Formats: sequence, structure tokens, C-alpha cells
Amino acid sequence: MGLTSQSLEYTVIVLAVACVAATVWLWPRLSRRGVGPVLGRLGAIVVTQVSIVCALALAVNTNFEFYGNWDELLGNNDKAPVSVSQGGGQYASVGNMKGGLVQPAGPQGLDRVTGLPKGPADKVGKVESVRIVGRRSRAINPGFVYLPPQYFQQQFRRQRFPVMVVISGYPGGIMNLAQHLQVPQNAGRLIAQGKMQPTVIVMVRPTIAPPRDTECVDVPGGPQAETFFTKDLPDAMKSAYRVGHDPSAWGAFGYSSGGSCSLQLAMRNPNAYTSAVSLSGDYAIKDDLTTGSLFGPGPEGAKREREHDLLWRLKNLPAPQISALVASSRQGEADYGETMKFIHAAKSPMSVDSIILPRGSHQFTTWRREVVPALEWQSQQLTFPQDTEAASPSRKPGAGAPGKGGAPGKGSASGADQQAGPSKSPTASDDKGRRRVEAERPQG
Repeated sequence: MGLTSQSLEYTVIVLAVACVAATVWLWPRLSRRGVGPVLGRLGAIVVTQVSIVCALALAVNTNFEFYGNWDELLGNNDKAPVSVSQGGGQYASVGNMKGGLVQPAGPQGLDRVTGLPKGPADKVGKVESVRIVGRRSRAINPGFVYLPPQYFQQQFRRQRFPVMVVISGYPGGIMNLAQHLQVPQNAGRLIAQGKMQPTVIVMVRPTIAPPRDTECVDVPGGPQAETFFTKDLPDAMKSAYRVGHDPSAWGAFGYSSGGSCSLQLAMRNPNAYTSAVSLSGDYAIKDDLTTGSLFGPGPEGAKREREHDLLWRLKNLPAPQISALVASSRQGEADYGETMKFIHAAKSPMSVDSIILPRGSHQFTTWRREVVPALEWQSQQLTFPQDTEAASPSRKPGAGAPGKGGAPGKGSASGADQQAGPSKSPTASDDKGRRRVEAERPQG
């Protein structure tokens, strides 16, 4: 049985209940004096407690998808195969596309997510469940890919689309992006309302070597996570989908560790990502028990660690030409002070906007309040590709070229039509060219 299967979860819950019932039933017999009864009581307590903890751990893991399978839990990671198998199914249809760097996968929990597009793809869009193969990093990462309705419409059959790479926190997985943040569901609604341009969204986790937290870093002699996100993933997406080839069409987006990754990827690799969204992310990468040594020993390791400190980069290196959105809360989030330092440290040609809530926390209740305005913001930063792809009989109908200067399905919405979101203060610019927008969402 799979680690996240309901059959395993229900089986362990039943066993836990049976252990509790057996302990209650046998306790009078074990209440006598003597070595045997004492050992019996200890055994009953240990077995009962272990069964209850296992049941709770499985329930939590099934809900939040910290580990997707037994291999991830045990640290047995896939290596990219020499040849890629072909396949299909309800949740993936990329198996016959050229390149072989995006493999079709089973549901990976997608069948448990509510609110996903149902109906003709050219009307409501589609979410595919895939595995992304890293040619350089030799990593295989699970992912969900959201394709907007326009991707399948005949008039846009050759059009390329902008891309958002949305990264979950750690520990956690792609299920959190679809189930708790509802990224594809929110994107579909925003596109339908004309508040977001049609965008391909690939949802991935930040680690490429679970259970280790790789923090989107190229570890010396270890997992090459930064290479995966800045080279392998874009190459894989370009090989399997009609997406933009210019960095101006690519943005990184994440919460918690995924937010840290997004900022790191864009600031260190503006030739791969030109915008970043960080919801409650950190501004420096540090070693801890989950990461192990990310940078290596000695002066070279210290240098690599320093270069992953974004405040140090802003102070000591030229600012990259990117746009960033950072989110935090004045009360309830530990990163508020560092967020404000980051905002004030930003300098031209980099621009930084912000969502600052009066109160919040480092959990989904806060991130759900921020995800919709953050998706709208990043959509405004991405350039809709004006190049088109040559017609290919092996491709499914996609998107054709829109009129000049516009993205299909994109428009303006009146204030009465807009979804409840944070109220932005007027944009302010200083003599350094920094842009700050402070946004607050009403409580309730």
C-alpha cells in the first residue's frame, strides 16, 4: 500500500483503535503483581502509543503530503533514467511530446483535490500530474502543471505562454499548492475574470532529494537543486509545452521555504527568472538539521553561504533587474523585521512591492489571504510572449498568436468586480528607484 493511500491510513487507524480496545479489555488481567503482568502492562502501553502516533502521523502526511511515497520517507531517491517511458492517463497527457523530460505520472494526490477544472480543456483548462526530469542535476521531481483554457483553443494553437514556477514549503509537497493554497483553482478564476493573463503554472516542491531540505542550493558534491530550478526545469517545460523562451516570461512564486527559493532563484539567476513572489520567506540560507551542510567547509563554504544572504547581496553586489513581491505580517510572523530590511535595501534597477498584514502567522490561513493578490501581481510582471511556435502535428491544439501587444483573455476589472484583496497604499519611489507598495487585507 502506498504511503499516502487511504487504505493504509484506514488500516492503521483500525489497528490503533483495536490496540486501545485490547488494552482496556486486558488491563484487569495485567493488574496483578509480578514480572509478567508488569511487562504486559508496559508492552500494552508501548504498542498502544505507537499505533496511535503512527495513525496520527499517516493522517497528517496524507493531508499535507510531506512525503509522497516510501522511497521519499526512507531517502531512496530516483535518478534520471537514460530513456524515458511513455504513458498517459487521466492526469497526464504529455507522454508523447518531444524531449522526454516531462513524464506523465499517476494522480500523486491530485484525485483528492476539490475544485479542479472539470469539463472541456478549451473551456476550463486542465491540470496535469507529471514528473520532471533534470538532465543536468539527474533529479526527478514530481509536479502539477496547470494549463489555461486558451492553451487548448484553436485560435491560440501556436502561441507560447508565460510561466509561473510555484514552489511549496518544506516539509510539504505539491499537494499543498493544489489543496490548501488552491493555486490552479485561483488562477482559473482570475483568468476567467480578466484579472490575470493566461499563464502556464508548474507546481513543484523545493527539495530534489527528500527527506533532505536542499533549499534550492547547489550542494558541493551533492544535490544540484539550483541547477534543477534554473536550467533543468525550464528546459523540460520548453520541451513539452508551448511556453515562453525569454526570461521575461518566467517568474518564481512560493511560500515559506518555497518563498525563500523564489527570491534566491530570481536574484541569483535573473537570466532565468525576472520576477519573484515570497510569502513568509527567509532572506538567507542557513544550515540546520534538515539541510545538512549545504555549502561545504572552509573559506569557500563561507563564501558560498554569504552569497546566499540576500541582504548581503543587496549591500555588496549590483542589484539584479528583477521585480519582487514579499509578504509578511506586523504581528505573528518572525520574518517581519528582515522583510522591512529587505524592502529598504532594494535599489534600482530592482523593484520590490510588499503585502504587509496587520496580523498573521506562518501557516496556510495567512497565505490563503495573500495568494490571490500575489498571483495577480506576478501576472502583471510577466511579459506575454509575442513569438509563436511552428505548427507541429505531434502537438495537441494549443494557442495561436493574439493581436499585437495583448494577451488573450486579459482585461481590466472594475472595483466592484474585483475579489476582496489587500488595499494598496499609493506606490512610492525614492531616489534609488526602489518601489514599495504596502498592502493590508482587512481582518475577518
